[in-house]
Amino acid sequence: MPKSFARVTRILLMILLSGPCLLAQSELAWKSWEVEADTLYNRQDFSGAIKLYTKVIETTRLNSQETYGSLYKRAVCYLNLGEFEKSLTDADRLLTLLPGNYQGHFLKAFIYREQSDTEKQLEQLQILLSVQPLNPDLLRWRGSLYLEKEEFREAKRDLELARSFESDPQTETQLAFVYFNLDQSDSAFVSVNRAIELDVTYFPAYLYGGTFALQAERYELALEYLSLALRVDDTSSTALFYKGVALIELKKTDEGCKCLNRAFYAGEDDAADYLEQYCFGSEDD
Repeated sequence: MPKSFARVTRILLMILLSGPCLLAQSELAWKSWEVEADTLYNRQDFSGAIKLYTKVIETTRLNSQETYGSLYKRAVCYLNLGEFEKSLTDADRLLTLLPGNYQGHFLKAFIYREQSDTEKQLEQLQILLSVQPLNPDLLRWRGSLYLEKEEFREAKRDLELARSFESDPQTETQLAFVYFNLDQSDSAFVSVNRAIELDVTYFPAYLYGGTFALQAERYELALEYLSLALRVDDTSSTALFYKGVALIELKKTDEGCKCLNRAFYAGEDDAADYLEQYCFGSEDD
């Protein structure tokens, strides 16, 4: 055998034998970077973690599903830093690699929530709920968005279904708002009271109960809710204002004017008209 041929053969053999070793070293390297990035992430050093996740992504070129975790976690880091477009780019890239991936759609929903994009949140939640149609957290989320859009029947459907799994003060109060706007005032007050039973310190329930009662011209009931609201938070200018209105309607003018006066000086501008109409010339608090 010619010496030159033997030399080439030895070189090829060395390359062949060293190939798996080099691949193993490369895999060991990116995994160690990912572990270090995870540590930085857990310490909330998101910028440091991004550098290492990027190193993993660029080195591996995302050549296996095992590496996709770095892409997802980098997107989460960008989200935590408020870099929403970069986070969205990574989430879209993940969904290109893994069409229909649940975590990818969930991440996009969160990004759109941070961007206050209601319609795009609803798009992602629709996808997520097609996979988990009875997920109470997703149902509450979508119901809250329908509530913002004043699509009360859709909100009622989602919030009632979520409540059937587990009730909480916020969901009950949201349902109260829905019922009241659907002219189901009795159901609205039932939900307000349920919210209070679940958490006697939940301020919004008292405030909503008071405003519903005012609109229904049930002034004694309004006064009861609003007085309790002020026990929970005696600095609330809104509760002071509505309590003042209830007192005025009950012909308790002096006491009502005191509440309205306090509300006005606490920044409740709507109190000015009531003060002018009912309290002109009355003594300040």
